[in-house]
Amino acid sequence: MNAPAAVPHPTASDAAGIVPVKLAHYVIRAKKFQDMLAWYRKVFHLKTSFEAPVIAFLTYDEEHHRIAFLNTEHLPSPDTMRTGIDHIAFTYRNIGDLLGNFERLQKDGITPFWCINHGMSTSMYYRDPDGNEIELQIDNFPTMDECKAWFASPEFAANPIGVQFDPDALLAKLRAGVPESELLKQGAAPLAKEKEYIFTTLPPPPG
Repeated sequence: MNAPAAVPHPTASDAAGIVPVKLAHYVIRAKKFQDMLAWYRKVFHLKTSFEAPVIAFLTYDEEHHRIAFLNTEHLPSPDTMRTGIDHIAFTYRNIGDLLGNFERLQKDGITPFWCINHGMSTSMYYRDPDGNEIELQIDNFPTMDECKAWFASPEFAANPIGVQFDPDALLAKLRAGVPESELLKQGAAPLAKEKEYIFTTLPPPPG
């Protein structure tokens, strides 16, 4: 029997360029275990790979699991501003899919708390039953190079967070036949000032 071929050991320069090929999965500590499973199944049409009282593994594609949950109902709550995940982002195919999903979830009482055009992406942020933040997004440019270029633009330098939008108004414009290129622009569906979400995750500027 032939010995298996040796796996080449990367040099220092090669190793510096090694990157993941996909986002495989993430794990959430869930104090509302069953509520969390139900919410994620509803939002992502998840199938259960394995479920037990202390842990569950779920997936939406060929991967054995994309999301796992640990049941932490017996543990004290952490300071959510200091520990845990800030948010996890999932990319959708286009604005039609993003807004179609928004409409579907809205009918089940699941609504975003923050809708914002970051410039390189159009994003809707949700909170699951345990308060974890989930970003559902699309890229606003057809190529990754164009998305990356936004970070070097004067627009991004002036406003690195983005411009909030009204998702119902954006959906209405999509239905009215407004071109996708227009819907992806900042300011395409202005949100009334009194409805804006106050972003507090970043510390205030010095002085």
